[in-house]
Amino acid sequence: MREKVLLICSECLSRNYTTTKKKSDSSKRMEIKKFCPRCNRHTIHKESK
Repeated sequence: MREKVLLICSECLSRNYTTTKKKSDSSKRMEIKKFCPRCNRHTIHKESK
């Protein structure tokens, strides 16, 4: 079963995206480079707690 995850911009701290990931891979936090509409550029988005 997969769990829902919120992705937060590392610069402006806005919660922009939701995604899912496997529970077995939950040892590390996910980091993805995505477009932030608030910053208006590509930034690193990290998984929230």
